[in-house]
Amino acid sequence: MNIALLSAWHVHANDYARQLRANGANLFGVWDEEPERGKKWAGELGVPFYADYRDLLKEPNLDGVVLCSATSLHPELLLAAAKAKKHIFTEKVLTLTARDAYAVRDAIKENGILFTISFPHQTNPRLLYAKQMIEEGKLGQLTYARVRNCHSGSIRNWLPPHFYSKEQCGGGAMIDLGAHPMYLLNWFLGRPARISSCFTNATDRPVEDNAVSLLEYENGAIGVSETGFVSLTDPFEAEISGTRGYLKIDRTLSYCLEGGDWVTVPDESIGLSRPLPIPYWLSCMEKGETPVYYTIDEAVTLSEMMDCAYRSSASGRFAELSDLS
Repeated sequence: MNIALLSAWHVHANDYARQLRANGANLFGVWDEEPERGKKWAGELGVPFYADYRDLLKEPNLDGVVLCSATSLHPELLLAAAKAKKHIFTEKVLTLTARDAYAVRDAIKENGILFTISFPHQTNPRLLYAKQMIEEGKLGQLTYARVRNCHSGSIRNWLPPHFYSKEQCGGGAMIDLGAHPMYLLNWFLGRPARISSCFTNATDRPVEDNAVSLLEYENGAIGVSETGFVSLTDPFEAEISGTRGYLKIDRTLSYCLEGGDWVTVPDESIGLSRPLPIPYWLSCMEKGETPVYYTIDEAVTLSEMMDCAYRSSASGRFAELSDLS
């Protein structure tokens, strides 16, 4: 498979290039919105640099693209790639607004594009175990779920400066690191009805570095997405509560079902796995199969959730997903 890399803007770009080669893909070329950065990266990878992404997308032997540009450029680049009939892997989030996400989804489906978005937490064995328990009905009707994902990027100053650009990113901690709790809550509870947000700034950055969004569902369930760049450590936590049981993930996975005792599940006994998004995307292209994981519909829902989260923060009120268009 011949794969082009569209931008080194994102911190994960180098890892995606490594994964592509490790899984047998040929790196076909590089484009970057900052030409000097792109030329340098292309030189390091030993591949051609294209000054205009349109020229790259016209290449007849190019099979797909990996998009790691500034999020603000996603709609333009995704639509161009889809119309050029190049398969797409993209860093999350898909787009900054629901409206742009709908346009991208339509272009992907109309052009038969094999699409994958980077939702790596869906490969975590503990989270796969939780998902299996939900699908088997062991927790009963879900009433509450909370996911916390945070790190020290702001207080230890290791995030690149452009991650604090509202113009390029659309926001701060929630739209970046908080994307993981958001797509996991959608995975567990489904698409919410409305969202309320509390975003604060603890380190005098141009965007929020400390954030919580509250998700309300039509059936009465509540979801909580917690994130931030101001945690000394980087704990990941999840808890899911239902009418028949409760499950918690921190350093271990444990649960308690109706009428039973607490059970701790050793990691080595879980036995569940799912391929990482890059190898999965390549495999789907090789087989000509439409991806069933990390899909365009999940990607659109994440953009809807983020759109509402930021609308709520700006207005101080709940934002309704039904108002999006």
